[in-house]
This record gives sequence, structure tokens and C-alpha cells, in this order.
Amino acid sequence: MLHEVARETGATPGRTVPARQIGHELPVLPPAGVSSLAQGEEDLAAVDPELPAEQRARLDAAR
Repeated sequence: MLHEVARETGATPGRTVPARQIGHELPVLPPAGVSSLAQGEEDLAAVDPELPAEQRARLDAAR
């Protein structure tokens, strides 16, 4: 489900998960622990995609 939603939004799974957490009713800000500049850039980009309610519901249901 994660990869499917990521494809639909044009984001990577690594950007989709934090976008879901940040945009949730009770936002969760995951700690950024990165080992490369590329990972850091991906983490920062996670605030860009806004997941529509339908995609968020699908991810929530897949837990």
C-alpha cells in the first residue's frame, strides 16, 4: 500500500511516511537521523507532499 500511494503522489516511500505523520490530525514529527546528504534532503522534502484524506485513510487501514 505504501508504494502504491507513493507512486500516486509522485513521492518516494521515504517521503510518504513522514508526510502522513506530519499531516495527521495529531502531527508526529519524526526525528531526522540521516547518514547522507541525500537522506537529509529527502527528509526535508517530506513536508511537501500533502496526502489527500483518501490516501491517508488507505495507509491508516494498512497498518
